[in-house]
Amino acid sequence: MKSQFKLIKPNIMPVLDPGFRPPVLANRAFLTEVEASGAAVPFLIAVERDHGRVSRFDTQVFDPKHPRAAANFFYVERLLKFLLWQFGGWKVTIHGPEELLRYLQACYSDSGIRRFDAEFWGDLTYEEEMSIVHAPTPLDMPEVNDGEGSDIKLDWKGWRIGFDLGASDRKVAVVKDGKLALKENGEPVLSEEYVWDPRPQTDISWHFEQIDWILREAEKAIKAIDPQAGIKGIGGSAAGVYVGGRVRVASLFRGITPRERFEAEAAPIFKKLGEKWGIPLRLENDGDVTALAGSIALQDGAVLGIAMGSSLAGGYVNADMKITGWMNELAFAPVDYNPLAAVDEWSRDFGVGANYFSQQAVARLIPLAGIEMDDIAPEAFPLRLLRVQELMSKGDERARKIYETIGVYFGYTVAHYCDFYKPMRHLEVLGRVVSGKGGEIILAEARRVLQSEFPELADLHFYEPDEREKRHGQAAAAASLPNA
Repeated sequence: MKSQFKLIKPNIMPVLDPGFRPPVLANRAFLTEVEASGAAVPFLIAVERDHGRVSRFDTQVFDPKHPRAAANFFYVERLLKFLLWQFGGWKVTIHGPEELLRYLQACYSDSGIRRFDAEFWGDLTYEEEMSIVHAPTPLDMPEVNDGEGSDIKLDWKGWRIGFDLGASDRKVAVVKDGKLALKENGEPVLSEEYVWDPRPQTDISWHFEQIDWILREAEKAIKAIDPQAGIKGIGGSAAGVYVGGRVRVASLFRGITPRERFEAEAAPIFKKLGEKWGIPLRLENDGDVTALAGSIALQDGAVLGIAMGSSLAGGYVNADMKITGWMNELAFAPVDYNPLAAVDEWSRDFGVGANYFSQQAVARLIPLAGIEMDDIAPEAFPLRLLRVQELMSKGDERARKIYETIGVYFGYTVAHYCDFYKPMRHLEVLGRVVSGKGGEIILAEARRVLQSEFPELADLHFYEPDEREKRHGQAAAAASLPNA
């Protein structure tokens, strides 16, 4: 079946996925054609999230009367999908052709193809019904208002605690005067990780006690050095989606059901922790705090952080070294426009990031590489990744092809991200998928794509945190979050 929207075959093909069609090539080809047609009309998108904060993206499409206008529909559907998972939001205001507005309204209706996204961002995250409205003129578009952001201030004084909550461990760090607190021998006063398994737990008091315990351990470490010390603030990061410090969607609390109980018990858990401690406590998405840690280490902004682990996590610190308040849930943003691309089991959408840059991606590519793992369950993604890493360490060419494929994916997707995250001077990359020899191949292939296809991005700095920063950086960076 012929597609009205032209998909562009990349010059550098992923060895295991010849059907891969990068969004960056298709989008740029579309916009070039629109501009050359002499029939371009503006298409402006504003996305509103909590507290009236608004982010915006301006582009253009074919005039509805132009013979190529049918291509508009695919372009705007994929574009809005990306923006919602970049910014987060429940209200979308559009200035552009009304038939495109009506199409997007249908997509995000209770019977539309983007019903999942409407429910996720509207009902679950922002507790509002998803709304897509028309702005008759550009002057009717809401103004950009991303809020104050979160400055990175390293000149604060006193003792603070930083923590990071993941699916398998809790990290906590003692921080003083803007830096990880060190003993006379150069070792951290406290920067430790403690194993936990929160997902099956059905009693919210268990989660509360487990988090409170690591904070009390940090307090004990501080008091052992300075018995009269007062803790000035607590900052944390956690996997999941949080709005104003309230838990909206997080696998850490998946055992707290039904939703009514989740709202009453899980959603305010960090507010209650702050009340117990009686000092400023601020929580942010773990992806943003990863980027924050990178920005602190680099002493520069314009950092996009990417973590390829059990899923794909993202975070962004802008040129002013501020967290933007965007959601950056890039696991569900489109990175492949091939309609036959892998479908995500949760969102039921095709070609999204989690299937390209995570343990899921490795598991998907294993059979395509001709590797059999009958002794490992298909859903045991960490064990399957470990087996591929073992094969790679032995020089197995099949394993190499998996990493080469992910690297080509990544090169084209980095260029795609650069069209949305502006400016971007540094790309922080971490996670188990990019560890070891396989990670070196991924980044080498990504650089090769950028140098060949996007020479204007060839100087983009790939930043790989060292083991010390991986261990201590994120929890320590979180301590800088409270505005205290």
